[in-house]
Amino acid sequence: MKEIYTEIEINAPARAVWSILTDFDRFPRWNPFMKRISGTLQEGVMLEIFINPPNSNGMTIKPKILEYEPGKKLRWLGVLGVRKLFDGEHSWTTEEIDEDKTLFIQKEVFTGLLVPLGSGLLRNTATGFEMMNQALKEEAEKE
Repeated sequence: MKEIYTEIEINAPARAVWSILTDFDRFPRWNPFMKRISGTLQEGVMLEIFINPPNSNGMTIKPKILEYEPGKKLRWLGVLGVRKLFDGEHSWTTEEIDEDKTLFIQKEVFTGLLVPLGSGLLRNTATGFEMMNQALKEEAEKE
């Protein structure tokens, strides 16, 4: 098992941050890591996400939403090939620090037989999370 955990404080209300995160049509304009997302925000539904980690050509993943709590949390499971080879459980969480400040947490837990072989991919993904977090902060704080 490997985990990538990132967080960032954003000087904007949690509802504004969440609005940006769930407005998938805006992603190509501000998000350097997750270039495109499509799908309905509902537990059990599959999303289609094009991710572009640094030093990579990018790839499309089709994770299944495991948990959706509007305004607070989105969690999904992506599987590379066959289940239990290289699975990633990804989550976004917003926590209100005060009415004008939000803590955004983005993390992913990777499990499966091939995870020990993916250290380069995981390093690039961690950098992609940091890039996305910073871009989200900039987008939210300019509104």
